[in-house]
Amino acid sequence: MTSSPHPTGPISPRLLAAGVVLVLVVVVAIAASQIGQGPGTPGATGVAVASPDASRGVAPGSAGSSASVTAEPAAPLGSVGPSGSAGVSATALPQQSPEAKPAATPRATPTKAPPAASGSLPAFRHVYVVVMENEESTSIVGSVNAPYINSLVARYGLATNYTAVDHPSEPNYIALFSGAIHGVTDDGVYNLSGKNLADQIEAHGRDWRVYAQNLPDAPCFTGSSSSGGPDGAGKYARKHNPAISFTDISGNPARCAKIQNFSHFDPAAADYELIVPNLCNDMHDCSVKTGDTFLKGFLPRIIDSPAMAGSVLFLTWDEGSSGVGGGGIVATVVIGPGVTAGFTSGTRYTHYSLVRTIENAWGLGCLASACNANDLRAFWR
Repeated sequence: MTSSPHPTGPISPRLLAAGVVLVLVVVVAIAASQIGQGPGTPGATGVAVASPDASRGVAPGSAGSSASVTAEPAAPLGSVGPSGSAGVSATALPQQSPEAKPAATPRATPTKAPPAASGSLPAFRHVYVVVMENEESTSIVGSVNAPYINSLVARYGLATNYTAVDHPSEPNYIALFSGAIHGVTDDGVYNLSGKNLADQIEAHGRDWRVYAQNLPDAPCFTGSSSSGGPDGAGKYARKHNPAISFTDISGNPARCAKIQNFSHFDPAAADYELIVPNLCNDMHDCSVKTGDTFLKGFLPRIIDSPAMAGSVLFLTWDEGSSGVGGGGIVATVVIGPGVTAGFTSGTRYTHYSLVRTIENAWGLGCLASACNANDLRAFWR
């Protein structure tokens, strides 16, 4: 009996369909296995790739996104993909959210807001403040009656836009010593409870003096005026001595002892020294020329002393004759070894600026209106 040969014709359609189904089952099983392990799961051999919507900035599962996951060949570790970023396999790092993010804007290097004038304040060894009386800047700067003062302007620096804060005299002295006028609007006798520059200075381990010409040697003198005394002829006025108006000084004998007449003057005695000439030498009762002559004889005791090294001397006037800025434009000369000869600053300054300069140089904090004032750092460029 002869055996029938094996068929050599086309494969049966039914058999072909069965093979395709088998292949699909295997593919689906593999895909399910990959999805179950998730990206980054140890043992995964592929990578999960975001849906095509990710290239449009749409996260999977959000409105308009495709629910499918498309398998694509993984970029080799360290290779650069189309976006310019290095390819990373799913087994190395968890997949990041495919949501598109805007490119980061480079952050500008932070800088401090520029001060009203550039410069840097030294930590002054000593600060001297000399207060003259009742002259607008135009009566001093360039005046033939003030040759010595104008020699200081040429040798050191001048604030050309510096104003007193009020009229008459006393509010300006109070402002120069405390950063506020404390309600003082005339030249009366006041006993104030507010904080002052002496409080700040002592709190930071420094010392202070007020030198008032023709002040009696009597301890804690609170009278409104006096004449003569160990420092010569002339008249003292309490309204020009702000320290005695603060009760935490007038009521404390040890602190009162720091208010002295000119016979005790010593440029090395304290970190801060406020110097108040008598009513003639300060130009109040006498001429500009008289005041200029006084300064020519007195200021070299400071400027030419060893104590001036690393220090500063401010020569200013309590008020002018106009109402500009509240008390008129007054000449303010900045004298010190670090000041550029002939330098002028047109920055807006007031008596509060002088207080602020001292506070900033010594890290004292700030008092009242001085907190918002420009300091005079421009003179140290």
